[in-house]
Amino acid sequence: MLIGFTRRDFLSSAAKAVVASRLPVNVDSESATEIILPLRRTNFDDNWTFLKGDVQGAHLPEFNDENWNKTNLPHDWSIEGPFSKDAPGGATCAYLPTGIGWYRKQFTLPRASAGRKIAIQFDGVYQRSEVWINGHWLGMRPYGFISFVYDLTPYLRVGHQPNVLAVRVDNSLQPNVRWYSGSGIYRHTWLINTTPVHIAHWGTCVRTPQIDGKSAIVEVTTRVQNGLLQAAPSSLRTFIQDNDGKTIQEATTNAEIDADGDFVFTQRIEILSPTLWSTDVPYLYSVVQELEHNGHGVDTTTTPFGVRSICFDVDKGFLLNNERVKLNGVCLHGDAGAVGTAVPERMWQRRLSLLKEMGCNAIRCSHNPPAPEFLDLCDTMGFMVMFDAFDEWRVGKSQTPLYGYHKYFDEWSHRDLKCMILRDRNHPSIVIWTAGNEVPDQGSLRGVATLRGLKKILQTEDPTRPVTVACDGIAADPAGALPEFLAEQDVVGYNYVDRWRDRREKFYSIDRHQFPDRRFIGTESVALRGARGNYRIGAEAALYVDKSTNLLVEVEQLQKFIQTYDYVSGDFMWTGIDYLGEALWPAKATSSGVLDTCGFRKDSYYFYQSLWAKTPVLHLSPHWNWKGHEGLVISIICYTNCDTVELFVNGKSWGVKGYAFPRPGMEKRYGNYPARAKVLQTTADLHLSWDVPYEAGTLKAIGVKEGKVVSTVEVSTTGEPSRLLLSADRQTLDADRRDVVHVTVEIQDSDGRRVPTANSVVTLQVHGGGRLLGMDNGDPESHEDYRAAQHRAFNGLCLALIGPTDRAGDIEIAASSPGLAQTTLRLTTRRLKSSSTVG
Repeated sequence: MLIGFTRRDFLSSAAKAVVASRLPVNVDSESATEIILPLRRTNFDDNWTFLKGDVQGAHLPEFNDENWNKTNLPHDWSIEGPFSKDAPGGATCAYLPTGIGWYRKQFTLPRASAGRKIAIQFDGVYQRSEVWINGHWLGMRPYGFISFVYDLTPYLRVGHQPNVLAVRVDNSLQPNVRWYSGSGIYRHTWLINTTPVHIAHWGTCVRTPQIDGKSAIVEVTTRVQNGLLQAAPSSLRTFIQDNDGKTIQEATTNAEIDADGDFVFTQRIEILSPTLWSTDVPYLYSVVQELEHNGHGVDTTTTPFGVRSICFDVDKGFLLNNERVKLNGVCLHGDAGAVGTAVPERMWQRRLSLLKEMGCNAIRCSHNPPAPEFLDLCDTMGFMVMFDAFDEWRVGKSQTPLYGYHKYFDEWSHRDLKCMILRDRNHPSIVIWTAGNEVPDQGSLRGVATLRGLKKILQTEDPTRPVTVACDGIAADPAGALPEFLAEQDVVGYNYVDRWRDRREKFYSIDRHQFPDRRFIGTESVALRGARGNYRIGAEAALYVDKSTNLLVEVEQLQKFIQTYDYVSGDFMWTGIDYLGEALWPAKATSSGVLDTCGFRKDSYYFYQSLWAKTPVLHLSPHWNWKGHEGLVISIICYTNCDTVELFVNGKSWGVKGYAFPRPGMEKRYGNYPARAKVLQTTADLHLSWDVPYEAGTLKAIGVKEGKVVSTVEVSTTGEPSRLLLSADRQTLDADRRDVVHVTVEIQDSDGRRVPTANSVVTLQVHGGGRLLGMDNGDPESHEDYRAAQHRAFNGLCLALIGPTDRAGDIEIAASSPGLAQTTLRLTTRRLKSSSTVG
């Protein structure tokens, strides 16, 4: 009963006529959701019931679930808490509860659906999900990050009598993953509806094998299935549409498909003067397909794609459309603070926008397949993606010795991998597949054989992208990755290339000399880390300074090497955003991101922005609120891409400093240096610093580039907390519960300056057409309930996630805190047309 799916299509698993089940279904038809057909894909997220815990008979249609909780999907029950040091999963699950849960949904189908194929698509269920329809068991899927589809057709009832779908989710075997996974049906669900003759789900593959300056050849292969008992004369019309929906080319192919069989159509279509997909111009075309059977239209699908070429060159590194592009990447986990892993698309959009503004152009989905809508955003926003398949192969890891994916690898890995590729191969954003991350198998001959098998599947299903493995054992002691293991990779992936011996200084150069034909990529590297706004000075700073300054040297030296040597394709630093898990109690989250769990920028954000972005960057740290430490020398750190910066403290200059990277040499003739080579250079570091005795007042930095002042920033000593400020990333929301607005709560002094040390408790009230989805403050050690309307600010900030109700109208948000002037913010919602179907 198990079948697969892609993001636009459907694959039937049975070549049978529809037979309505005649088993009794003793449920209340008034509580069932009416499914309106014939939409090909209908959102199936609404009106579920949920029970945390295991119960007997919950899969049966007649089971009474009227006392269960009402919920909509996506749903992560772990994030609802509470946090506990004794949680079975410990650090791997961020000290949150896991266990077993049940979901049920009642729905009716119109009589017109008789004779059609109906399936249910799950984008992700964590983990060990089992599914029943009207009491019939459909299957079990252990991997919580893979998408899957079940054919419901043989067991469905049409008309007024409801159908009952039941899902048991078992996340009780702990620990089982690195890192926080959430629990439940945490991604979208869809009901798929087709005729017996249809375009197979996962059936459309779009490639661009030939691209030149004048045209591009688009090759479209389409698998069509015939579920009838007789041959099906069929015609497939394929249209290429531009980004405005205008048809620019088309092709038609006829074929007779055998009874209970399938046929693969191959069509090659030329596009003249194509707009190429790139990180700066992420232009998307669409393949729109219409399938006819016996002269009647029976199916239509739409598949977005991009025209682009990729290449990992031995000497030039990564080439996008034959131009060298350095992969300035970050690793991302799948959670988003207060919502856990049930992340609304709008939250990912905001986070990716911030990373894009930083100059990031590449994302590593570590260490598991992401949600389909995440990849859609990468397509439309212009990110290149390194796509991780597995964090474990046959050998478990120290954090998951019993219940990690290695427990299921032999039985499920090939099936999961094929599903992954077929679902996502049409995304132009994906540029490389990662078969595994830090797998202990890299040090054994069995691991070599495993990689060879996985690579065969990857290259069979998608020969257009290279394969790598994120290796943490290269040059490791006492034993590391085998040479045969590294030789099997198309591009060799290095996790923490500078971890061992003189590689601390030489990085990739040792292996570049020894293996001149090897292609290199930094799959994971250390990044600047720490909780947002946390600083220590004086005697308290001994440990802090040891970590922060030494780490800054390490990160800067690595970035200089990567940006200097073309043969290194790029690097993915760990991480772009703080994530839940991998933390020692009382911490629940890891603070390695440039954004915290709220999406607030840290100082490290500006470091990478100063290297990767083209816009002027000038940022000072730490804050300047150090009452009681007058006269103590404090190091002022400046991240900038200005040529020079002059620092003033209370109007007194502490000197002009500057650095140049890369340092330019002579051009055209001896003694002729470019202008930027003549700018003052006081350090070879990638930051500037001044050691200044503390005195209350104002730090002021003036940045100059090419002889002009391009940026000025000030950091002032603030007064005591006096008031609250609410600000939203948008003023208008869609009256669709999937929409989200991010409301920042800022603690200010009487002059309207953020107080960087304020940890006031904030209470929110939401009135009108809105609802509070959760609150967060970015503090890795906070154990507050994400769902509560009261939350402590952390270093001057906290975040509220507001969602609309189903009705349009104003939303009023009121914020209060003891001793502070309260404030309000008004938002509006608008009703749009239904968005329950896609493609």
